[in-house]
Amino acid sequence: MPGGPAHAADAADATDAGAAQGAPQKRPRICLVLSGGGARGYAHLGVLQYLEKLHIPIDCIAGTSMGALIGGLYASGIEADALEHRLAATNLSDIAFDRSERSRLPQSQREDEFQYPISLSAGLDGGKFKLAAGLVQGNNLLALLQNWTAQLPANIDFAKLPIPFRAVATDLSQGTEVVLENGSLPRAMRASMAVPGLFAPFRIGERTLVDGGLVSNLPVQTARDMGADVVIAVNIATPLQDASQLQSPTAVAQQMVGILIQQNVKAQKALLGQSDVLIEPELGGMSFTDFARGKDGINAGWDAAQRQNERLVKLSLPPRQWQAYLDARAHGGVALAGGTRIDAVEIRSGGHIPAAYVRNRLGVKEGDVYDGQRINQQLAELSVNGDFNAVTQELVSKDNGKHVLVIDAEEKSWGPQYLLFGLGLSNNFNGRGGFNLQLGHRYPWMTDSGLEWRNDLVLGNKLASLQSELRQPIWGTSGVYLAPYVEISRRYVDLYLDGSDVKSSPINEYRIDSAIGGLDLGVPITRLGELRLGMSYQRVKYSPSYNFPPESGIQFDSFQSSQPVARLRLTIDQLDDALFPRKGYYVSAEANRGFGGEERRFSDVEARTLWAFSHERNTINVALEGASSLSANSAGIGFTLGGFQHLSAYAPDQFFGNYLLYGRLTWLRDLAEYSLPGLRNPVLGTSLEAGNVWQSRDSFGDGPYKKSVSLFVGGTSPVGPLYFGVALGQQGVWNVYLQLGRVF
Repeated sequence: MPGGPAHAADAADATDAGAAQGAPQKRPRICLVLSGGGARGYAHLGVLQYLEKLHIPIDCIAGTSMGALIGGLYASGIEADALEHRLAATNLSDIAFDRSERSRLPQSQREDEFQYPISLSAGLDGGKFKLAAGLVQGNNLLALLQNWTAQLPANIDFAKLPIPFRAVATDLSQGTEVVLENGSLPRAMRASMAVPGLFAPFRIGERTLVDGGLVSNLPVQTARDMGADVVIAVNIATPLQDASQLQSPTAVAQQMVGILIQQNVKAQKALLGQSDVLIEPELGGMSFTDFARGKDGINAGWDAAQRQNERLVKLSLPPRQWQAYLDARAHGGVALAGGTRIDAVEIRSGGHIPAAYVRNRLGVKEGDVYDGQRINQQLAELSVNGDFNAVTQELVSKDNGKHVLVIDAEEKSWGPQYLLFGLGLSNNFNGRGGFNLQLGHRYPWMTDSGLEWRNDLVLGNKLASLQSELRQPIWGTSGVYLAPYVEISRRYVDLYLDGSDVKSSPINEYRIDSAIGGLDLGVPITRLGELRLGMSYQRVKYSPSYNFPPESGIQFDSFQSSQPVARLRLTIDQLDDALFPRKGYYVSAEANRGFGGEERRFSDVEARTLWAFSHERNTINVALEGASSLSANSAGIGFTLGGFQHLSAYAPDQFFGNYLLYGRLTWLRDLAEYSLPGLRNPVLGTSLEAGNVWQSRDSFGDGPYKKSVSLFVGGTSPVGPLYFGVALGQQGVWNVYLQLGRVF
């Protein structure tokens, strides 16, 4: 942290000496006004640190949005340096954007995240299409604020905090300013930060609230209403952009909001008098979401306050008065008594999910000592299950002296049925590209017992499939479920005589029709993944799309199989990211045992795994895959190799056989310093691939192996992972590809 001015202590000592010679004059009431500005709000910390260095007392705080967060935490009794240390140890970007560690999610959510990369929160209610009110629900942020203010009752007068405080929000229905002055401090801070379109609106009482910056981003008048004689106002609002830089409708919308904010900030600045101090940190290109640049923001705040040193130092207290002020602040305010016990638990659910489910998942009961942080940890485990929009808690002190733990389990506003979306495009620039459209439907809590209906539809030029499944939990909250399901699909696979030339055309195409009905038992393996085992009846038919004349001597047969099948499937997913993992591992294994007639009995086993390792900006991914037929009379296409990340230099499904081995080593380099249009987290990558397929068990594993090397640029687009690259194989085989999604 930068050092304070040398003359600050001298000025304070001089004031102390003057006070000793005569009756001390009543000092002015100083109120701090902190504006909104997202991650730019780190500058508020630098200002606070400088004010503490100068021994300037703060008698009240009024804040908006990020200013309400920093101001509210400081008002609750957390000193500026301590607050900086807490924030430095917290990934505020993950907190603000509700990013949970992926390994904590239920396996069903990880599956959906992998299969449906378009992050659009949509649903159905009574036949009406609905969208989430915000991209981020703010659950993690609220839990963090509750943890850091756990010593406070949930229904207090903010004037009774160690430093009196007000948070400014906007009534979404009326468009009017709302000054929050009592109730739950964490909820007030969360409501003030509900940036429209980004953070979901927040309900307090009968009002739905959004970011206060829309009506009063620099709440000087609120400070005046709190009795301020001197206002120290800190304005960190994001400046407007030049019109030539607005390249999207979203950017234009953000600019419009910025214009509204600038107008109300200008009006509030006009209320400042000669004795007031306006501090405007120079934050350069630091954006609303640049939480990783927190230290830069703190330094900018310190420097901006230092530029106002001549005016600020006049407000300094002499050492003895400063210490008296600190003592009064430390022992002031209302706090819960140590060992406060919970007299009653109230669950507010009010939706499809029964309150009993929430209560059973909550490890707290009447008579327990209130531990807000432990309860928040339990609620976090409940919220990551994906059933709720938010699950929050607060301890309310009633007039009769009893303490009631109130749990608000708010269901998703865009339910009760939810839609998932995926898109896949593949183009090898040889006229044989492909596409897949994916639609998922989830209907959880059809009954109080937790019955869920899951549907997955894929429509593409090579694949059409529909899977419908019911999941009925059994044995309470153990996570074990029964899953009856049906699957129907039609798949087209090109057939090549010689796979050595990727530019050659297939000689035929097989249509594979399958219909499956079965029942599985699903068993979670803690948070690692799940095991499914069950029985099904399968019918598969292989048909050539066309055939040659009999005199050609080349014929393609049709054949089919109908049999009961026992299946065992293991999935372990511990990757940190479903699209571009930097650490973790993924294992998928499946064994099928057929019980059909002697000529139509087919059994097989296959497994694949991916391991990710990272160091600084470099990531190594290792993928391995193996598959084997267990039947003596194998028929059909079997297993295939070829296509993107499956021997990328060759055509999709170019090689087929009853036995398969494949490996891939991929190196990725983070290109964070480059801005690629439409891509988030761009990477430069190269991969080395080797593998082959065999028809007979005797030759399984024998060489030679087909090889491929590729170089590509990739990243996360709004509709999934995007890759553009070139791949080289053996004997001059090469391929240029554009790949969107991972569905091929």
